[in-house]
Order: sequence, then structure tokens, then C-alpha cells
Amino acid sequence: MALGLVRALDNRGTRVAFFKPIAQPDGHDTGPERSTHFIRHTSSLTPTTPLPLEEAARLILARRGDELFEHILRDFHASAGDADVVVVEGLAHTHDALGEGSLNRELVRTLSAEVILVGSLGATPLEEFESHLEIAARQYGGFGPGRVIGCFVNRVPTRDARARLSAYGEFTSGRLVLSRPDFNPIGVIPENPELAACRTIDIARQLGAEIVHEGEIMSRRAKKISLLARTVPNLVDTLVAGSILVTPGDRADVVLAVALAAINKVPISGLILTGGIELSPAILELCRPGLATGLPLLQVRSNTWETANKLAGMSPEIPIDDLERVLRGMDFVASHIDTDWIARHTQIPVETRVSPAAFCYRLTELARAANKRIVLPEGNEPRTVRAAAICAERGIARCVLLGDAAEIRRVAEAQEVELPPGVEILDPASIRENYVAPLVEMRKHKGLSPQAAADFLEDNVWLGTMMLALGEVDGLVSGAVHSTANTIRPALQLIKTKPGAKVVSSIFFMCLPEQVLVYGDCAVIPDPDAAMLADIAIQSADSAARFGIVPSVAMISYSTGESGSGSDVDKVREATRIAQAARPDLALDGPLQYDAAAIPDVAASKAPNSPVAGHATVFVFPDLNTGNTTYKAVQRSANVISIGPMLQGLRRPVNDLSRGALVEDIVYTIALTGIQAGQR
Repeated sequence: MALGLVRALDNRGTRVAFFKPIAQPDGHDTGPERSTHFIRHTSSLTPTTPLPLEEAARLILARRGDELFEHILRDFHASAGDADVVVVEGLAHTHDALGEGSLNRELVRTLSAEVILVGSLGATPLEEFESHLEIAARQYGGFGPGRVIGCFVNRVPTRDARARLSAYGEFTSGRLVLSRPDFNPIGVIPENPELAACRTIDIARQLGAEIVHEGEIMSRRAKKISLLARTVPNLVDTLVAGSILVTPGDRADVVLAVALAAINKVPISGLILTGGIELSPAILELCRPGLATGLPLLQVRSNTWETANKLAGMSPEIPIDDLERVLRGMDFVASHIDTDWIARHTQIPVETRVSPAAFCYRLTELARAANKRIVLPEGNEPRTVRAAAICAERGIARCVLLGDAAEIRRVAEAQEVELPPGVEILDPASIRENYVAPLVEMRKHKGLSPQAAADFLEDNVWLGTMMLALGEVDGLVSGAVHSTANTIRPALQLIKTKPGAKVVSSIFFMCLPEQVLVYGDCAVIPDPDAAMLADIAIQSADSAARFGIVPSVAMISYSTGESGSGSDVDKVREATRIAQAARPDLALDGPLQYDAAAIPDVAASKAPNSPVAGHATVFVFPDLNTGNTTYKAVQRSANVISIGPMLQGLRRPVNDLSRGALVEDIVYTIALTGIQAGQR
């Protein structure tokens, strides 16, 4: 079905790409993953090689899902190129797969994809088939735009086979009509047994047969298999085109009858002699005219019963060298797909959403490209040590751990972490003296003495900040065991704000299940005035845009529009006015309640004319109390990754961690810091 859709879109002139994220071989597969192999050999497309299912399962069980989906996104972009439509083949439902349903849902979320369900009708009553569709669609949010957009109905009985039309629905102009319009059968593919017909050479390989006479073994196909044990007059009806005939090797009468049928231009696909009994040279010679028509003759050592069992166990997979069968199947499926509907659907504008996996992938790719040196003052903190090792392994940043080398290695060993060569360890005791004089110089206007400077530098955060101020490192990440104030205070005194920034504020990237949102300020300014709040909004919008999130800024309050009054809501209203005047290019509105900013249905009733309500991506909170409470409630209740806080407004990047940060939170904060350093 997936390859047929690629074929249909390509035939229509659409720039189409194909991507298979995870290989799902059946028990018989020994070669390359079929779909990707066939696309490469039947088109000009060059999709990447799918990740083996076993490798995907290993990463999931090891709780390294972020690495899995980062790998998938990298392959997706490599496969997609500049295509207008990408056909992604998900995992088929099996009874022994490792959670293929949940993997498919994660793939849909990761790629922000729409879903086409594929089902086989066959002899299933239509009501039951539709029930299966409904259940499957619920896993992806049901039928509708941006979710499940339709289905392919495969193996629809042909008109002659439909003894009971009521079991299969009505047909209008040859199109299957389902009971609900939103089921939308985009493709209705009739039953076609010929598409399953394997070649005689495939049967020979399955049986390990000796090829007595090759004939047209590579091109003839098996449409029917018959075991011949009766007398010749009683088996004449089996001598038909496309048949594979199996008979004991001592049945010379049957062999001669088959040869005679071949002479009479019946294209029998093959004759298999069982029991390891060779034909006598005289009988073989009598058969020469029949064999000369292209009739393949095979011989096996197994008896007829054993041979039949082996044939029944043939894999339904198309052999990798049978491109003719693949092309025939692709063309047949393509001819029964409503490509006009798909073309119209792809013209419908969609709301741009950045999935968490896509955002994290973008972070790691940008961080790799930046390749910055990031100092971590909490060098012996276990989560920080593990994060530094991960960053080195994945090429995210060159991390510098401040701390006693022996202690850091003990911490790593206790966690079974092997520190890669890319992780640098600096002992503060051996370098601290180097920064006393520079610190005195920087703070001489405050009358800082050398002794006071040395005392400050006993704190690794001050030491790391001095390294950053002097340009020896590109960024700093701290806060796993220090407060936000401990991390920010040295930066404010030594790094200073960048030109044009009125305040230093912060944002969190909230990785919700369906998309990434930006929350600010949730960590720095307790009670900003209207001008400061406007600056926070502008900074947050620009930060979102730098990381691939289209900014749609909601100024959050307890009231929407003109419905409320009071000093708090008036401050938000004034901040909105200031920000709109300063940056008319931004989609920015307020005051908005959170639900009006986030939920389209609520926005339609509370703020129908707002350019932001219902689809905000940047949420600016009126004060630290509201912002910090909201981000932590969402983070913990929804069990989502929150990356940050990322500080805005400093000349050089310094970023704070929540003291409850997970290892992956630290990894992505390091990545953010490296990217900020590269964008200065």
C-alpha cells in the first residue's frame, strides 16, 4: 500500500519521498528491508536504511527513547529532501511485535504526521471492518484533519465474488461507500490473486530443489499448486496455465502427460518430482519437446507430503530480486488510489507545530554544528557527570567538569559511566589563582580586594563564570545543586546584559506530547513592571524563533480581553500595548487566560478576533509566582520534559537548571547553551 501510494503520487507529478523508520522483518526474512530496497530499485528515490526493530526495542528498554527518535528524525530529513509529500510506512500490527501500536503513535507525534489506516476487507463483514477502523483511529485522536485523514481498504472482493453486497457496502461508480463520510476510503484496492503469484525460481529456492531443466524458471509464476497422485485421465483438469505440479519421480506417465500439455502450448509454471527418484534418460528424452517450450523441471529428495508442507510454509514476502512483481503491485495499487483527493488535501494550510522529538533533534543538530566548549561548575554532581558523558558521546558539546578528578571518576564509576576522552576535567584548586587578578580588575569600581576575589573564586560557579567572561569557554550551565540566584548573580556582575536588552529573563521549552511551547519568565524576575514584561515577551518570541518555533505570543492574565480590571490585568494590558508598538511584526495579544490562549474551542468563545488565541506557542506570565507555579505544575502533572530555564539578555550564555532536573534535561540545556554561544 505504501509503495503504491508513492507510485500514484509520482505518476501525478507530485514531488514525493518515502521513509521507513523501523524495519519489521517477518521470521523468513534474511535480506535487506523490502520496502526501502524496492523503492531504491524502482525509482530515483534514495531513502535511508531503516533502523532494525531489535535496535529500536533495545533503546526503548534502556530508556534512551530520545536517541531513538533523534536517529529517526535525522533519517527522515535525509530521506525527505525537498519533497512536497513524504509517505512514511509505519509498523504493521502483529501478535508478537514489541508495542508496535505505541511506536506508531510516537512516530506520528515525532513527525507531526497525518495517518492513513490500511485494512484488509476480504470476507470480513463491513460492519466489523468499520469497527476495526474506528478502534484503530482512536489511537491517533480519531478521524479528522491533522489526525486520521482516511483509509485504504485492501482486498475488496470483486463484483463476481460479492455474493452478499450488504456484507461489503454499496459501490458508487466503482467506489466503496462506507457508513461514515469521515472514514474516507482514499484507496479501494480489489482482490487480485495474481499479485501473490511467486516465480518458479522462488519455489525452487524454498525447496532447495535440483534444477533438472531451467526453462523459463525466472519468469513463470505459480498461480495454483496441485499434488498429482491420480491416473492421467483423472488429472487432465490440473494441466492449466500457471500451475505448479508436484508428483513422485517414478510417475513417468504423469511426466509425459505434462510434457504433452506443454507441447500443446499450455504454459505450466513447473513440474516438481519428489522422492529423489531420477527420470530415466529415455523418458527425459521423450520430454525434450515439452521442456523446449520453457517448462521448468525440478527434483527434490523429500516425499510429496513433505514437499507440500514446505510449499505451505513459503514466506509471503516478495523476494528482493523480483522487481517485476513489485512494479506490478505498485501500479495496481496506484491505479485504485484517489490521488486527486490527496493533492487537494496537501494544499490545505496546516498549523505549524514542532513536536518534542523534532525540537530535541534540532537542538542536538545545531549544537553539534556549533561544537562549543561548555563549563559545568557542579563537576562532581552525578547527573551532571552522566550528562557530560552523553554530550561527548553524541557530539553535542565539549564539556568541562570543574572538580577533583579522582572524585569525579569515582562518581562516574559508581554510575557505571565511562567518561569519554571528550570530557575535560579541571581541578579548581590548581587554576583558581589564575583568575584572582582578572576578577579584581573587573570589579575594581566596587573596590574588590584580592582576598575578597579569592573568596569568591572558592565557589565553582564564580570560577566558571570568570572562565566564560575571559572567553576561555563558550557557555556555562549550573543549578543542579545551586539556586537560581547562585547561578545568575555572578553572570549579572561579570557577564552583563547585551546591548538593547532591558532585563535578563528566562524561558522554558515545555515539551508537551504534541508540540513544544515556550514559557517565560518562570525563573528570574519576581514582579516585572509593564515595560519589563513587554521586553520579556519580545525576548521570548525571538528566542522561540531562533529554535524553530513560530512565535505566537500570548500575554497571560486571569482575564481575557476587556472582561476584567485591576492593577494586575492592567499591567498585562499595558505590556501588550508596549510590545505591539515596539514589534508590530509579532503575532502578540493579551491579556488572555491560559485556556483561551491554548484551546481553539475556548478561544472561539472568549477571544474570537484574537490573532493568537487558541494556537499560542509563547506564553508570557505576569509574574514569577504565576510562571514558576504553572511550569512546575505542567512539568510534573503531565510528565513532560522542560528544557531550561534558558536565560535571555546576557552577553554570553549562562543557563540555570532546576534542582530536580533529569539527566536529559541537563543534556538539552547544555545543547541550548552551545547553540546560544554559536548565535552570538
